[in-house]
Amino acid sequence: MIVEYIQSALLIIAAFLMIVAAVGMVSLPKDMKNVVYGRIHIVGVFDIACVIAMIGLGQYLLAGIYFVLAPFTAHAIANAFYKSEDVENNAKLGEVEEEIDDANPFVHHKSKIQELESEDSEKLKADERFTFSTLEIEEE
Repeated sequence: MIVEYIQSALLIIAAFLMIVAAVGMVSLPKDMKNVVYGRIHIVGVFDIACVIAMIGLGQYLLAGIYFVLAPFTAHAIANAFYKSEDVENNAKLGEVEEEIDDANPFVHHKSKIQELESEDSEKLKADERFTFSTLEIEEE
């Protein structure tokens, strides 16, 4: 009898936490700085609510596994976002590194290509062998 009351109380606590987290998730502005990290933080409340609900339902092993694995997945998501898309906080993403491989004749640095293009355009201007003409066509 007392166990049933404890389980009911745990399920009510879990439901309350889920409602609070859902309201927080919905009210979170989309244009906020670091919104992904805020959402991951709110999902942590969902995780704890689920662990409490599983304990209330008597699924102790599943609750323990979820309690251990949920932080790892949240960290993996946050780390993947930081390493791949978070230009705001990760200064390394703003920099573009170009590797120069002098041994490969088919790969050239961007600045070298731009220099060659500018030299070619100067040569074309100075070279008088080429002329441009237009042909006017009148339709009657």
